[in-house]
Amino acid sequence: MAELNALNKFACPACGADARWEPSKQALVCPYCSTVSPAKLSADGTLIEESDLVSALRQLTPEQRGWKAVTKSVRCQNCNAISVFDPKRVAQRCDFCGSPAIVPFEEQQAPIRPASLLPFKIPENQVRDSMRRWYATRWFAPNKLKSRAITDTVHGVYLPYWTFDAQVHADWTAESGYYYYVTETYRDAQGKTQTRQVRKVRWVPSSGDLDHFFDDELVSASKGVRGDLLAKIEPFPTTTELKPYDPGYVAGWVVEQYQLDLVAAAQHSRSVMDAKVRNLCASQVPGDTHRNLRVAADYSGQTFKHILVPVWLLTYDYGRKSYQVVANGCSGAIAGDRPYSWIKITLAVLAALILIGIIVVAAQQ
Repeated sequence: MAELNALNKFACPACGADARWEPSKQALVCPYCSTVSPAKLSADGTLIEESDLVSALRQLTPEQRGWKAVTKSVRCQNCNAISVFDPKRVAQRCDFCGSPAIVPFEEQQAPIRPASLLPFKIPENQVRDSMRRWYATRWFAPNKLKSRAITDTVHGVYLPYWTFDAQVHADWTAESGYYYYVTETYRDAQGKTQTRQVRKVRWVPSSGDLDHFFDDELVSASKGVRGDLLAKIEPFPTTTELKPYDPGYVAGWVVEQYQLDLVAAAQHSRSVMDAKVRNLCASQVPGDTHRNLRVAADYSGQTFKHILVPVWLLTYDYGRKSYQVVANGCSGAIAGDRPYSWIKITLAVLAALILIGIIVVAAQQ
């Protein structure tokens, strides 16, 4: 089995002995000290290693850094993206914004190596057709845009992401509000006595707890593609289709190097998890409404991965602005920017005003 062949790669983080895969626990377990190592089993049976977050924040080993291959890196002086690719390739423009202002880039310390990646599943010709249809359905787009062969610049890139896992136990307290109604008497504008139902709230203390597991919470580490565009094409199937990192997967492709480091990504992930935990606790509070919700959350088993995800990218200039369209390399989901034709918008507004005027005139007659 594939997982048996991969076992020698994983040492126990406590004593250093070879850990063994325990199907009953779906985890790597040390046969000597019983320490459970963070790892996941992919769909094809290979092991996807999860790294302990607390240990990594203290120190990462040299073996966890670098690309396992000879690479060349350049930084774009326009969008600040760092592109990594085969040294034989000659880069003339930035793969993310199209700017020619690129310079060689070297770091004093090698970046953290990706633990795993998602290979491309959607072929390029299918993406081109999807993007053409996407543009054809954009309202108020300039006619010239639809006639331009902009999809000729579609190319695939691997973008950097961090994923975070955590087991959370949270205790909460709040005041639960229950609605009830009372009848009130009042005088209207004519001085007549009237009655009405007025809603009141009865407040009572409440408390509870919950346990929740966060599995592969994604944090984008890309500067070449805007986060709001990536959010529109997520999710990526990280819990089922990840492959252990191998340089062969990215050979011939451009890879963006992360610039959101582990510390910043972990802080961002924690804030997102905190917000989700609070919402989960809020959903447990009984009653019609609540107030003064207080949550005490305890995080354990925190692990992370640095992964690469496949994205088809289209960058083009129209007028004085640069636009991006992105497609999920696994699902084909598309999101992007596009210019607007103010002539079409003006004509549409005028047509709407004329229609409203006709309706008003007809109603008066």
